[in-house]
Amino acid sequence: MRLDIEDIKKLIPHRDPFLFVDSCEIIKPGEHGKSNKIFSEKEYFFKGHFPGNPIVPGVIIVEAMAQTAGIVVSYKLKDFNEKSVLFMSVNKAKFRKPILPNEQIIFEVKFLNSVKDVYKFEGICYKGDTKVSEAEFSAMITYK
Repeated sequence: MRLDIEDIKKLIPHRDPFLFVDSCEIIKPGEHGKSNKIFSEKEYFFKGHFPGNPIVPGVIIVEAMAQTAGIVVSYKLKDFNEKSVLFMSVNKAKFRKPILPNEQIIFEVKFLNSVKDVYKFEGICYKGDTKVSEAEFSAMITYK
């Protein structure tokens, strides 16, 4: 299932300028998905990170992976309207190559395990076929 930006906005609460996913492919609901993003040279963070040498900050890369996992889980739980996905932890983060303005990036996430409403995922970020970063992270699903 391929989701566009409007579909994504129905699943997670993030909005511009803090929505870092342009589209998402749900490979297996709740467990596996891929999203993409092209970070425009006009992104707010490039002004200060770094002047004359803009690169996407590592925290934004991890956030994009986490948003992708949030979409994958929320798609499976789409019948529950009053829910939130809250970031809890990040581990084993590695940043291998910089991401520059206007490069297309793919974020792939895979479910590792869950305990009650806490989900753990691994994420890998690709530029073309090259792995540029990776991390494991967890989030809690809360219901109102």
